[in-house]
Amino acid sequence: MTDEVPKGSEPETSESLRAFGEVVKVFRKRAGLTQEQFAPLVGYSVPMIASIEQGRRLPSKEFVDRAEEVLEAFGVIKAAAKHLTRRAGLAKWFEGWAELEPLAVTLYTYENRLVPGLLQTPAYARTLFEEQIPAMSDDKIESNLVRRVERASILRERPETIFSFIIEEHALRRQVAGPEIMREQIDHILDVCERRNIDIQVMPQSRGYHAGLGGPLCLLETEENAWYAYSEGQGTGQLITDPKVVSILQQRYARMRTQALSVEASVSLLREIRGAL
Repeated sequence: MTDEVPKGSEPETSESLRAFGEVVKVFRKRAGLTQEQFAPLVGYSVPMIASIEQGRRLPSKEFVDRAEEVLEAFGVIKAAAKHLTRRAGLAKWFEGWAELEPLAVTLYTYENRLVPGLLQTPAYARTLFEEQIPAMSDDKIESNLVRRVERASILRERPETIFSFIIEEHALRRQVAGPEIMREQIDHILDVCERRNIDIQVMPQSRGYHAGLGGPLCLLETEENAWYAYSEGQGTGQLITDPKVVSILQQRYARMRTQALSVEASVSLLREIRGAL
């Protein structure tokens, strides 16, 4: 998933995020709550609360509303949120989805181009950023890499979230980097496969027509059981909220899960790809 900032997009000044985090921290302490006590009251993990208070995460509207209510902040938290600008390292068209990802109780991803962003190792991601056209500055590469790694942290921070990935075989075989980096990347995917809340399936090259030929696709379900979808292309992305469209995409993903290799067969193929590097 290409969440990098395209040329000409405006970077965020991190001061606004840090200032918002300090506001939340002050009101949390005023209420006599630790991060561990506060987290379940607003429906977020402790690491997520810490990230927001440290100014490393852009809070969602749901978090702002819940924190305002729980902490009885006299409207101060909502007012501080109005001054937040977007994060460096994220394309403007990706922001809506980026806000939803950490809230997901179910997250499905189909990718036919590259290893999905949530599964990328830092070395693999760095190669993609370094080869980006137009070229990125060293600072922008580092900023994008930090955001990519932070996004992937939800695989650790959300152990109760159900993750499903379907990846085209050719995307795994494409050597976008040297053998060492590619071996590390496949090893990382194999490690992730061992987590009981994460399923990874490979769509084999031998499969002819399948339900995902329309392009990359992401689906997620929030704690309120609301479903959203996301699709992207060359420098564009679309957050899909129309229930009818989301339903159709859910049907396609469900069909893809039957058309891809099983989890066990996918692990075997991943090991085969790893051995050939």
